[in-house]
Amino acid sequence: MSYRINEDECIACGACEPVCPVECISEVEGGKRRIDEAVCIDCGACAGVCPVDCIAPVE
Repeated sequence: MSYRINEDECIACGACEPVCPVECISEVEGGKRRIDEAVCIDCGACAGVCPVDCIAPVE
């Protein structure tokens, strides 16, 4: 399993990127972030710091 950012709800704050231990979060158009699901280790650190709760586990 991995996590995914809902880019429609992302406010481009960047809080998630520095807490990722495997650096699988990158900036995309408009400053929003995207998670490389192939690299994500499912730790949930990013979801814990997201101020708008737009990061959730992929089911």
